Amino acid sequence: MARRKQFEKPLHGDKESVRFATPEPIARYRAQRLRCKTLADISCGIGGQTIFFAQQCEFVYAVEIDPAKIEYAKQNCEVYGLNNVKFICGDALDPKVIEQIPTVDVVFSDPFRPAEEDERHVSSLEPGIPNVLSAYGEKTTNFAFEAPPQMPPERIPFDCEKEYISLEGQLNRLTLYFGGLKQYDRLAVALPAGEGLVPKNMPLPPIREAEKMKLCAYEPEPSVVAAGLLPELVESMMEMSGPIVGAFELFRVDKKRLLLTSDTLIKQAMIKHHYLVLRVIPFKPREINKFLKDRNVGSVVLRAGVKPEDYWEVRNEIEKGLEGKKTIHLFVKNGVAILCEVLFKV
Repeated sequence: MARRKQFEKPLHGDKESVRFATPEPIARYRAQRLRCKTLADISCGIGGQTIFFAQQCEFVYAVEIDPAKIEYAKQNCEVYGLNNVKFICGDALDPKVIEQIPTVDVVFSDPFRPAEEDERHVSSLEPGIPNVLSAYGEKTTNFAFEAPPQMPPERIPFDCEKEYISLEGQLNRLTLYFGGLKQYDRLAVALPAGEGLVPKNMPLPPIREAEKMKLCAYEPEPSVVAAGLLPELVESMMEMSGPIVGAFELFRVDKKRLLLTSDTLIKQAMIKHHYLVLRVIPFKPREINKFLKDRNVGSVVLRAGVKPEDYWEVRNEIEKGLEGKKTIHLFVKNGVAILCEVLFKV
């Protein structure tokens, strides 16, 4: 038995299964969105998601091909005091399995996917989305699938809603909704706050790119970036600040990192971090350390493309002798360091 930090109760399962189980905040959110009378949970694994479906639905059919995992799923449902789940061990596409499931309101599938790929594609999912849609098409028209969140919307060749979820500032899940479950083309959600962002019904102007960092910097929730909703985020920030105050521009740090920057300070729920830009100086660890010593700084988060083997050497040099309480985030672009102080958390 192992414990996963995201679950309030111990979760039964082997180490790998517990590690990859859907975190509780996401499982709860997803179950609330898919709340219905009857639901089929395909490829249920050790039941991390099944538990919360069973809390929200009158009855759940849980299908899993691995006998060991389905036994763990039964134990986990017992831990939560649930007795409204029928467990079916077998291949989800086997007609003998499918015939055990009656007409249901929703079919949810969390298919197997390779641990690593150079580029994520829906064709790597097993069982495949088209196969599940076909096999269970007489059971319901409402389907939801979990997919790798690293897939951008343009790589998903289906008429479905693409819901990207970030958890505590990290991109965590992508859920695809079909049929009557589809509400939008794309959706970005930030948990545990439960905030969301959807596309506008009108074309938005492109975001102007900044060459220099302004007084404030904003780090968007990764779900917003993954869903391609940065223009909508900037539009909402403009509406909050007013058109006269100033613009919000895009500042590309490197291939992996981007910030929004402005001379205007606002709070926005889909921003991961709100920063005050303290200094823009050459990326020289000793000079940075000297600047930080008299500013109550105790630690520095390196948000830079530093080689893994050099990370601790560089960080130790920057933090040498720092004894304050503040934490500074350090970004690097073209050899220039951008020192940012986190102002507040939404």
